[in-house]
Amino acid sequence: MNWKLFFLSFGMLFLAELGDKTQLSVFTLVARHKAPIPIFLGASLALVVVTFMGAFLGEFVTRYIPERYMHLISALFFLGIGVVMLWTTIPEFIRK
Repeated sequence: MNWKLFFLSFGMLFLAELGDKTQLSVFTLVARHKAPIPIFLGASLALVVVTFMGAFLGEFVTRYIPERYMHLISALFFLGIGVVMLWTTIPEFIRK
């Protein structure tokens, strides 16, 4: 096992998930239902399944699409999301 990649992926995912909507959803569920164990297990399973899909679909996709194009597609996707988010938050009087 490549431990460097193991700890790199752990660190990146750990930092990316801190304070995001997933963690806030878990906080909300536990606060509402006062049942941390089943919520922890369900949320953990969901994250494992999503990560599994990303890892193995990522391997499949990179067989057919070069990494350079994946970077370009990702950048355009995130740029598009940013433009939509900005557009929907600009008050109506500024858009006209």
